[in-house]
Amino acid sequence: MKEAAEPITELKLEGITKRFPGILACNNVALEVRRGEVLALVGENGAGKSTLMNILAGLYQPDSGTISLNGRPVHFRDPNDAYARGIGMVHQNFMLVANMTVTENVALGLKQLHKFMRLDLGEVKRRILEVSARHELPVNPDAYIWQLSVGEQQRVELVKTLCFGANLLILDEPTSALTPQETDDLIDRLKRMAAELSIIFISHKLNEVKALSDRVAILRHGAVVFNGFTVNHSTGDLATLMTGREVVLPHNEGMGGGGETILSARNLKVRGDRGHLALDGLELELHAGEILGLAGVSGNGQRELAEALTGLRPVASGQVQFLGKDMTNRTPAAMIAAGLGYIPEDRHHEGIVPKFTVKENLVLKDFHTRRFSRWCLLKLKEIARNADFLKDRYDIRCASTSAAGGSLSGGNIQKVILARELAREPKALVAVYPTRGVDMGAQEFIHSQLLARRRAGGGILLISEELEEIMNLSDRIAVIYKGRILKILPSLEATRERLGLLMAGVADE
Repeated sequence: MKEAAEPITELKLEGITKRFPGILACNNVALEVRRGEVLALVGENGAGKSTLMNILAGLYQPDSGTISLNGRPVHFRDPNDAYARGIGMVHQNFMLVANMTVTENVALGLKQLHKFMRLDLGEVKRRILEVSARHELPVNPDAYIWQLSVGEQQRVELVKTLCFGANLLILDEPTSALTPQETDDLIDRLKRMAAELSIIFISHKLNEVKALSDRVAILRHGAVVFNGFTVNHSTGDLATLMTGREVVLPHNEGMGGGGETILSARNLKVRGDRGHLALDGLELELHAGEILGLAGVSGNGQRELAEALTGLRPVASGQVQFLGKDMTNRTPAAMIAAGLGYIPEDRHHEGIVPKFTVKENLVLKDFHTRRFSRWCLLKLKEIARNADFLKDRYDIRCASTSAAGGSLSGGNIQKVILARELAREPKALVAVYPTRGVDMGAQEFIHSQLLARRRAGGGILLISEELEEIMNLSDRIAVIYKGRILKILPSLEATRERLGLLMAGVADE
């Protein structure tokens, strides 16, 4: 194993400034964190949080400013330098190789573990199991990354970072892929880990910030606008400091769902990536003018259902109907043409093409239409006008719509996807974790747009592991367990406790 780094008793950042073309990402930032302390770093999408932490992790170089560890200035040329000093980061966008196993991914960062001129994968696996057991982060060392759900990949990232010997842990949205129960468990573990580690915790979930952190620093437009003790401020105070205004998440006050059936699954059986039946006789109906929430613990068939409904995954048996027509095993293009919208779970790999510009990503589903092309040539001016309109309409924060989609913050990528899907006025929308990893201001906006689409007569299948989101937005709530719908109930009858029991497979009468 690597020689253990010197324990970090104090980290100090002073005057950190970082510019990108057209953007001042970090503006004279000063922060401090000590051993045994959890510092929460919050701010709107694009406020500079990830940029600042990427500087600390050695991925970016600051234009000016200094980093000090234990009172001594340090300079990180790359992430290896940061890890050598005991700083490890779990990124919001996972740094994993999809076609390698968990063990192989961890081994990429443990190059000194050689045995007879070969990497000792057995020792790497032993280390993974040891760290996994110690911190209660169950992972399968032999599983390929592409076979794992987003939540499972998050656990792999945590285990990988701990295997590298980090004693200052930077967590960028660590709970964004976790269920409420998993989130509570992780927060409990992080509290225990804080006795021997320093933790910088980036999150948009202010209730988690309150539950975990000792101090909170708030960034707005790249500058620190608040730095103080968490206990002295409510979540409402923090939200106001973060956005500069009061944030109120909208609620679904109506009782929709009385319209015609738009989208339905009949006795649906679908296999997962490992060949097992991920959906086993699932029955579901989505009506016009309603939001149907789908609640469940990660890995119970949500991903497979979304992909089967949108034509991305083959149906073994059963039927998918859309507007009364059998659309079973039709292509994604056919589902799009029929009027189905889709906000995917993995926004970076399925939602956008990262190397395409923002304006190109906004017309991915319509570039071939008469509005945006003629005689096989793109109407570039119309594509640009469309992008400028949607940028303003959906508050997409970027220096230019000619910027690469992948260069945007996670929340702004989510707004690009939302703008593209809702601008098409879909008859039905499958929205998978639509607010994962976005700030409260963006959540407020996304929720209002989903409710507006519902009022316009569209049907929305909302797949989320955020029970508050499900309960606030849904007309009806379906609970999925082991590939079946365990129960569907009106949202007015749903409580957090009742849904939690159903998600655990405890059926009620």
